[in-house]
Amino acid sequence: MSRQDGRLRRISADSVDDAGATILHVDMDAFFASVELLDHPELLGKPVIVGHREGRSVVTTATYEARAYGVGSAMPMARALQLCPNAIVLTPRHELYRDYSARVMAVFEQVTPVVEKLSIDEAFLDVAGARRLLGSPAHIARMLRERVRAETGLTCSIGVAATKFLAKLASGMAKPDGLLVIPPAESLEFLRPLPIRALWGVGGKTEESLSRLGLRTVADIADVPLSALRRAVGDATAVRLHELANGRDPRAVETQRIEKSVGHEVTFHEDISDSGRLERELLRLASQVGERLRRTDTLAGSVALKLRYSDFTTVSRTRRLPEPSNVGRRIYDASLALFRELGVGARPVRLIGVRAENLDAGQLSAGLWDPDADWRDAETAIDGLREKFGKAVVTPASLLGARPGTAGGTRQPGTPGS
Repeated sequence: MSRQDGRLRRISADSVDDAGATILHVDMDAFFASVELLDHPELLGKPVIVGHREGRSVVTTATYEARAYGVGSAMPMARALQLCPNAIVLTPRHELYRDYSARVMAVFEQVTPVVEKLSIDEAFLDVAGARRLLGSPAHIARMLRERVRAETGLTCSIGVAATKFLAKLASGMAKPDGLLVIPPAESLEFLRPLPIRALWGVGGKTEESLSRLGLRTVADIADVPLSALRRAVGDATAVRLHELANGRDPRAVETQRIEKSVGHEVTFHEDISDSGRLERELLRLASQVGERLRRTDTLAGSVALKLRYSDFTTVSRTRRLPEPSNVGRRIYDASLALFRELGVGARPVRLIGVRAENLDAGQLSAGLWDPDADWRDAETAIDGLREKFGKAVVTPASLLGARPGTAGGTRQPGTPGS
């Protein structure tokens, strides 16, 4: 829903009944592009795409003016420029986006301590405990939108409902710069006409399986016997879809949220067959993953390697670490072993990625001897230097002279915001 261009936007009247709708989903509008426009006000109202022009780059995000041409996040840049040849392309500045994200989240936490950060640009809020002090949920949502705009210059869309699923649906429909409240008593009336793709977890294959049963709308899912759903999509998916279609979602807003994985990958401008260049790229990616893990005091239990070849064949391999770690060198060693096991050589590589999995926000085990102690101390020191003087102040010797992406690529973090 968040990729729409705003032409189907729905917003609530001021008189809407919001009693019992205490969950808010706040989603920043075209976040990266909106931050860029703060520095480029002359581009307001024009089609703007954030991303890299070269090679096989993809769209990070786009303004709603560009989306009206069919441009969407993760679309190949070449395709986006075919659809919208007059678009202005701006290079991403991820440090700036993180700074604005922190400012936005701080506004949320001034309203309620019950904030679940989903990504760099969206969050759930439970405002049940804030009503006595700040007013009704809809009033709190309006106040939030005003505060975000006043303190950052950015706009956001907010969905207000009794469940997380409905609140997220509503925020998508309110885009851009809107507020949509779903009164609990009207939840089913709101849900039932929607297409089955509106249900969380329904992708192309699931939609195809459901369509074979003649199921087209949420009402169809709600009314079909659960046994038929089970035969079509399996027990767990059937139960979840049936519950959601009937307006039931018991999930609470969780203030502590640990990512399931952390990863970085790069798509090369030209296919790479040189194992040495690919191994240097692995070192860069593993170092970035380790830095992100240390930033949140998180340990990885396993490491995954992802390769996509020139024919678009994609393979993934995973290796469990002897001990949970957030040391980039340990992550690199594991990914390098997987890489060499695959025997990459003459077969050109289009994309390579490293991902830390089985994450745990626990403490390092206190053994008599820590084989990673020296690397951990060195990398922690580098973290401090980079935080103070910038990312480029310290670089592994094997990467000197090679700027990020010189292996010819466009980097994608594990969970990009848009």
